[in-house]
Amino acid sequence: MTQSLESKLVTMLEVVYPALDCGFLAAQLMDAMGVAADAEPPPAHQNHWDESDIVLITYADTVQQAGEKPLVTLKRFLDDCLRDSVTAVHILPFFPYSSDDGFSVMDYLAVNESHGGWEDIEAIAADYKLMSDLVINHMSARSRWFENFRKRVGPGKDYFFEGNPKDDLSMVVRPRTSPLLTPVQTDDGERYVWCTFSEDQVDLNFANPEVLIEFAGIIREYLARGVLIFRLDAVAFLWKEPGTPCIHLQQTHELIKILRLLIEHHTPNAVVITETNVPNRENLTYFGNANEAHAIYNFSLPPLLINTLVTGNCRHLKTWLMSMPPAQMGTTYLNFIASHDGVGLRPTDGLLDEDEKQRLINTMESFGGKVSYRRTADGRDQPYEMNIALWDALKGTAESGADHWQLQRFLCAHTIMLALEGIPAFYIHSLLATENDHARVEHTGRFRSINRGQWQFDSVEAALADPLSHHSKAFNELARLIAIRRAQPAFHPNATQFTLHLGLKLFGFWRQSMRREQSIFCIHNISDEVQQVALTDINLIGTDQWVDLLTGATLDDLAGVLTLKPYQSVWLSN
Repeated sequence: MTQSLESKLVTMLEVVYPALDCGFLAAQLMDAMGVAADAEPPPAHQNHWDESDIVLITYADTVQQAGEKPLVTLKRFLDDCLRDSVTAVHILPFFPYSSDDGFSVMDYLAVNESHGGWEDIEAIAADYKLMSDLVINHMSARSRWFENFRKRVGPGKDYFFEGNPKDDLSMVVRPRTSPLLTPVQTDDGERYVWCTFSEDQVDLNFANPEVLIEFAGIIREYLARGVLIFRLDAVAFLWKEPGTPCIHLQQTHELIKILRLLIEHHTPNAVVITETNVPNRENLTYFGNANEAHAIYNFSLPPLLINTLVTGNCRHLKTWLMSMPPAQMGTTYLNFIASHDGVGLRPTDGLLDEDEKQRLINTMESFGGKVSYRRTADGRDQPYEMNIALWDALKGTAESGADHWQLQRFLCAHTIMLALEGIPAFYIHSLLATENDHARVEHTGRFRSINRGQWQFDSVEAALADPLSHHSKAFNELARLIAIRRAQPAFHPNATQFTLHLGLKLFGFWRQSMRREQSIFCIHNISDEVQQVALTDINLIGTDQWVDLLTGATLDDLAGVLTLKPYQSVWLSN
């Protein structure tokens, strides 16, 4: 007999709130979400994606036009430049905010007036799968909820997590160097609020079930506005208990299950993605038993792929790929190389040794990058992320510095990403091959601003129309690669993947479609020297007709030996 939504919720809620009447709480959550207790569950292992899915990551105001709301400009950019390339759009927080370029939300239910209105969000959602952040761990210290916290009135009085400087906080895992506890004057006197990221981003208190109920209502509103994909921002830190690391706690995993259960009973084709910038093994836990995240950010890919291309050695990337479990049906990886944040270093723990990390950091700094730090439990400041535009991160090698292979190296990185198991996601500044924005860093005083620049729409059009500009060369070739990828069943996000062993200069893997009608051998020269591989080494079936999808060359043209120029890729398909 199938367990009802209500009984499933009660079972999960009892793990999080053992002292409460979880039957009553389940009823409140279902009411806030607008789902009935007897709502039909979605099909088991539902497949939400296929090989055609491509995600764009952008801020609402990255592309601007004078006299026009940025969300209107963004829609025009999508329609004019990317309609044939992307199927989903992740608009980074578009709500009123007080800091961190949107991730310090003041009002979850409003659109930032400077960006546009809900009608503009709905217009994008009508033509593209819309992905929105659920900034669920923390909220702005300038929000109405926090003002009510200060005044000791509701809603908000008990919505924020309080700490005590006398508590044992030595085990708490930190992503920043800022103080964990911030003193705040309230109408009841001084209190200490928990701030995982900054004093303007105060952590919410999910030990109070009213906060969970509030978020059920927020999610319901987002679904009504057309949001189909929910990115749970910084969700690993959601539940706090002094005396523990306060990351990845069981209550956090149960809360993700609860949110997913509510979301998919409301909208069966909606998707939950967890954003957990942590070591790889920890990241994988957010799949649960195919009952937590539908997809997880593949955080180890960006630093490992960049390291591979600047060192000309794929050993660590290959070792990592061999260790990655195939995602269960109904789940997948979200693959990306760059985002609005920096390139995380914690996801390389256990994959790169400390000397290798430092060499990578030194190389990125020599290419104009900056390094942000976090504070460890023993009080040391440790590199947390490298802040650099992807275009500049791949401008040369660790050995020789900047060179003339920058475009080829940049394209090779994306060709690898496009072929890997999972859904590819492109940061807008990577599609446009934007350089480091040092002026913006100087203006804001924040290292992450180096990769958060803004374009005027007419400047985008001019850059893409100039065949000599690197922006045009990168964008047009990426569009070509995307079009090829979207037509291949073997690139379904859940298609079979095996790693090939071709030495340290050639990175290769094999994909096979779910119905086994297509195989693709993806081979990439990740060095600045010509490389050769005998076709017998990759075990091609001689009776099949093999063709390189990227050039159209056939197996007969290759004469038994595959010769790859520096940073060249081939997708050999039968």
